[in-house]
Parts: sequence; structure tokens; C-alpha cells
Amino acid sequence: MEKKKILAVDDEPNILMSIEFILEMEGYEVFTARDGEEALDVAERARPDLILLDINMPRKDGYEVCRILRERPYMAGTKVIMLTAKGQTLEKKKGLEVGADEYVTKPFSAEDLLEKIRTMIES
Repeated sequence: MEKKKILAVDDEPNILMSIEFILEMEGYEVFTARDGEEALDVAERARPDLILLDINMPRKDGYEVCRILRERPYMAGTKVIMLTAKGQTLEKKKGLEVGADEYVTKPFSAEDLLEKIRTMIES
């Protein structure tokens, strides 16, 4: 069976490293990006099954990246989970409006994140 591909995008190296480690331990093929521009480039090449997308990043924030991905026909069905320290209702609403499928607030537990990923990616 082919490994599911996940793109993790975060400008915080420690968070990115731990997410990458957790996902690889679970058997996913992991790609990473540190800002919005890089996220779009990597998504274009890797065509991930799911994208974990931080909101506050340089060179395009998570909202803009998600909106752009949704405009691309071949990426429109890619699952997107927004990762953010902002858990306010307004932020969540904005994330869902630009096309995010799910929302995870930092700090998050590895188990919670994996459960959300499994639910979305295996369905």
C-alpha cells in the first residue's frame, strides 16, 4: 500500500521537527515547508493527501495559502488542517471560509493531531 503524503507547514523549526517526527513514526511520507510561498511550491510538486497549515507565517499566511490551493482544481480536494495558536471563534470561522477542513489549536497533543489526521485521511 502506498504511504499517505502529508505536507507540514510551520515557520517554527521546533514545531515542524516534532510534527515531522510524529508523522514519520506513524508511517506517513512527510514533506515540510517553512513559509507560505514554499508551501505552495512543495504542494505543487508533492501533491499531498493532507496539509497541516500554520496560519501566522512569512511570505503568505495560512489563510492565503489555503485560498490559493482551493482555486487550483487538482488541489481543491486536498484536506487542510489549520494549525494555530489562535483559537478564537473568528479565526476559526475565517479558516473554514477559505476552505480549511479542520482546525487544531496549539499547543496540541500528538494523539489529538494524529486522530484528526487519521479521520480525514483514511476516509
